[in-house]
Amino acid sequence: MPFELSVEKLIGILEKEKLSLGEYTLRSEMEESEKSREEVLSEMAQVLATMREAASQGRERPVKSVSGLTGGDAYRYQQAIDSQRTIMGQVMSDSVSMALSCSEVNASMGRIVACPTAGSCGIVPGALLAAAKKFHKSDGEILMALFTASGVGIIIGSKATLSGAEGGCQAECGSATAMAAAAICEMLGGTPSQAFDAAAVALKNVMGLVCDPVAGLVEIPCIKRNASGAVNAILCADLALAGVPSYIPFEDTVEAMYKVGQSMCGALKETAQGGLAVTPAGIRLRNRVLGVKPQTK
Repeated sequence: MPFELSVEKLIGILEKEKLSLGEYTLRSEMEESEKSREEVLSEMAQVLATMREAASQGRERPVKSVSGLTGGDAYRYQQAIDSQRTIMGQVMSDSVSMALSCSEVNASMGRIVACPTAGSCGIVPGALLAAAKKFHKSDGEILMALFTASGVGIIIGSKATLSGAEGGCQAECGSATAMAAAAICEMLGGTPSQAFDAAAVALKNVMGLVCDPVAGLVEIPCIKRNASGAVNAILCADLALAGVPSYIPFEDTVEAMYKVGQSMCGALKETAQGGLAVTPAGIRLRNRVLGVKPQTK
């Protein structure tokens, strides 16, 4: 049976069969790939291992991007955490440092998990691993949460887009944030309905976010947007678990996001022709990367 893309029908199936979204997604992958449960779990365990490695590298030592534009921020922030200089609590701070690390590893051409894209690779691991650390979740529980995230990603990718070039950063970092929020919610005992509420609110919070990478590189402002997305995901999971609903259903939110993306001009969809990319500072940074000398009058 193909993955049910109607959220209303899917929730009905999950409630009737007493399944989590993560378990449903796992079974769907087993059927689609014709692999055993053990094989599918083993593959996801490799994904988790890669996420953990990427989430730790930048916190342990400064990681510089290939362009030289960015690097070392995860290490700086981790130093602030270790010396108790951060304003946020431990979970939020951990999520930020991990998200920054993954994004810096990506910019350095290191190994990451595109979850769902390389440009948004820090959000799911940053948020999920930080929450799992606080609540002492096992690897098995984290793996199931990753299947929950995958289920949300399947629906967004099928009904809208995960691409910044097509829908702006709302489609890229926004989708990752929705995936992470749902994953945390189910991992901490939330129902499928609550998980979709968490995903909806997370996506609504970044509705209209443009994709405007300086010099066309996935660094500025992408890396810090990953940190922001991780915090957003944890917040939205917290809201849903507290019983705070999303008054706009997840499926409606996804449709709205897609329409907003379609209405964006091309300059705001990964072309580096609008937004922060064409500010005076953005142009100076682009010229530095490209080796363009400033014009003299």
